[in-house]
Amino acid sequence: MASRDFDPAGSPLRVFGAELRYYRTRAGLSQEQLGIHVYCSGDLVGKIENGQRAPTQEFALACDTLPELDTRGALMRLWELLRDYLKYRAYPGWFHDWPGKETEATTLRTFELAFVPGLLQTENYARTVLRTGVMASDDEIDERVALRLERQAILERDKPPMLWVILDEGVLRRPVGKPPVMREQILRLAEEAQRPNIVLQVVPTSVGAYEGLKGSFVIADFADASPAVYAETAARGQIIDTPAEVSAVTIIWDTIRAEALPRAASLDVLEEVAKIWT
Repeated sequence: MASRDFDPAGSPLRVFGAELRYYRTRAGLSQEQLGIHVYCSGDLVGKIENGQRAPTQEFALACDTLPELDTRGALMRLWELLRDYLKYRAYPGWFHDWPGKETEATTLRTFELAFVPGLLQTENYARTVLRTGVMASDDEIDERVALRLERQAILERDKPPMLWVILDEGVLRRPVGKPPVMREQILRLAEEAQRPNIVLQVVPTSVGAYEGLKGSFVIADFADASPAVYAETAARGQIIDTPAEVSAVTIIWDTIRAEALPRAASLDVLEEVAKIWT
């Protein structure tokens, strides 16, 4: 173990980094040379080895499949063991607990004023949205996109949660990326809206001012626990679980739902908007 520079008190990232460094130096490769082989920069390899950057699943797999390293699958096995830690580290601190609540929820009621909800985003749309973040590197964006798409797995379970989505019509008409990105996303929404566990409604712009203009939120309902709300501000997101506040948000949800078009009419809006993104 000492030969691999393991520090029992070190972080899981440093453990992975020490293993990577062991295999790289044993193979006689520099950080730059390894980076060329696995299609990333030598600087990124160095940051992973020093525990400054979380390795992606793709990175670990690429290293394991490199004959020169002869890892025999060790890095992917280690990545799997560290998976939860690596996942939560990539999330902002205030978001750590929400994916777990999504997984446990029986119903998710989502209102979105600005963007398509993460659980229904295409990869290209998600990447465009995440690129708006200040100072985010390509590697960080790749990691966040992968995590966002991974969260969507709850919709593929044998018993998925009921997902009820209400969108402001501006979400559909705002150009997030080039037209092909938007068309792909709108068609994805139309397809998902056909599923029995997904309800999608649109609040038309003709409504004018309404409660939804105060901001987006998600209400999660559970079989054996009280509901919780996730809401975002300009600076951060927050999870709300006090009964009075959850009740207040639920009333706002009901008010917004009263302004939304029925399901069939909402699908008509999706079909109409898809035509403008050709």
